[in-house]
Amino acid sequence: MKENNIVVEKSYAFALPIVKLYWHLVESKKEYRLSGQVLSSGTSVGANIEEAMGGSSRRDFKSRLDIS
Repeated sequence: MKENNIVVEKSYAFALPIVKLYWHLVESKKEYRLSGQVLSSGTSVGANIEEAMGGSSRRDFKSRLDIS
């Protein structure tokens, strides 16, 4: 992986408050269904970017990055 990749850094920075929101919803509001959906959708961006970085071709990279 390339160092100082701004997209990876921003997706990670985005995921941190999402995880904190998840724990807030679970612990204080006892909301499980919505909190799980928030966690899945908020962290999938970074997961899709990481998957794109491992793409086998430029076309594969672009296709996977479009998903994220």
